[in-house]
Amino acid sequence: MGNVALFIQVMPESPDVDREALKKAINEKIPVQEIREEPIGFGLVALKVAVVVPDSEGQTDAVEAALLGIPGVERAEIVESTLV
Repeated sequence: MGNVALFIQVMPESPDVDREALKKAINEKIPVQEIREEPIGFGLVALKVAVVVPDSEGQTDAVEAALLGIPGVERAEIVESTLV
């Protein structure tokens, strides 16, 4: 089996959430390759998170669940995935 690259859009609960603290919490929960900030509007900035996980059943759900368990995260949605 190979690996899967996941690109996940993480939406903070509000524009007031400390993005640097949120990035640190994400890095502690999952093996992140890269995190980028993406302005949405009205001061809200989403985080685009790139993660590589094994291509096995349940891995994508586990990553989403880990992200949703972080305080300050309103939503975590896989926007793209590809085999690597």
